[in-house]
Amino acid sequence: MTAGFLIASAFLASAVEFVEALTIVLVAGISRGWRSALAGLGAATLALAAIVAALGPALTQIPISALRLLVGALLLAFGLQWLRKAILRASGFKPLHDEEAIFARELAEARAAETGERAGLDWYGFTLAFKGVLLEGLEVAFIVITFGWSLPFTTSSSTPTVPLSAMIKLLPLVPGELMM
Repeated sequence: MTAGFLIASAFLASAVEFVEALTIVLVAGISRGWRSALAGLGAATLALAAIVAALGPALTQIPISALRLLVGALLLAFGLQWLRKAILRASGFKPLHDEEAIFARELAEARAAETGERAGLDWYGFTLAFKGVLLEGLEVAFIVITFGWSLPFTTSSSTPTVPLSAMIKLLPLVPGELMM
């Protein structure tokens, strides 16, 4: 039962990151051209696969308590920033988050950016899609690692079993593969 909730939590959190990556690729495709956006998506997917393949096994060498302390400290720091912004928005000191206005502003900025072609691609569109997918994919990897080490099919407190290792290595590929 606990494993099901942990897997569902990791899946739902990863789905949020997928939507964010999809939005970035859509903006890059609409504003700068689909060829550059899809090339950036593909390059980021390959980079994620290489990063996870290279660094994934190395994570088993880090003591789980140190990793939990690091992740907990980062979550606390980000959580306190989000709490501060939420309090400021609720009290009226900061305007509410208007997603449509933010999307329109970012789309206008992307369209207005200078056109610079390299290797037949619009470099701004390629970079926008690449950086967005890479960042969101790395977030998915951290989500899977964080939830994964709590799953009951790990053999010790610091070493995941083969199914978990496969999840850690393959899940960052999901945003890129689903968007193609």
